[in-house]
Amino acid sequence: MPAYHSQFNERTEYRVVGNMVLLPIKTKVRGPATPAPPSDDDIIDEALDLFRANCLFRNFEIKGDADRVLIYLILFISDCLNKLIKNPSRKEALKILNTRATDNFALPGDPMFPLNALYAPPANRNDADLLRQYLGQLRQELVTRLVDRVYVDDKPSKWWMCFQKRKFMNKSL
Repeated sequence: MPAYHSQFNERTEYRVVGNMVLLPIKTKVRGPATPAPPSDDDIIDEALDLFRANCLFRNFEIKGDADRVLIYLILFISDCLNKLIKNPSRKEALKILNTRATDNFALPGDPMFPLNALYAPPANRNDADLLRQYLGQLRQELVTRLVDRVYVDDKPSKWWMCFQKRKFMNKSL
């Protein structure tokens, strides 16, 4: 059974930095991403919907630049679920994950980035800054939506937490 790929792979009208595409997202977080229509799913919704199915795969064939964004978000979701291992309340979880989302993180091309073989580094410093801002915006918006999905009745859902030890592609951020 093959892994699920991004529906945004066929879209070519968006800017590409390195080999990650800067897709529009539905967000109130300030950043370089263009706003997506509220009625459509964006890459964050797609990552949250596909996480539990895709995290079971050890191999993932990249079919486009949007798949690279999807891989990054799936790895970040895994990282967030690992931070919730002590089952904090919803308010505490939001605080912990917001701190994690705004922490300093490695970009493609940095020695600490786990998937340098699959990602091209940004071409110049301006592209690197743009990519850092975009990924930061994605991370902050993902945390907000993840907490809304994971927490039911102020407790983390066991149907999400059972995936916290899974490693997508045997990698972690």
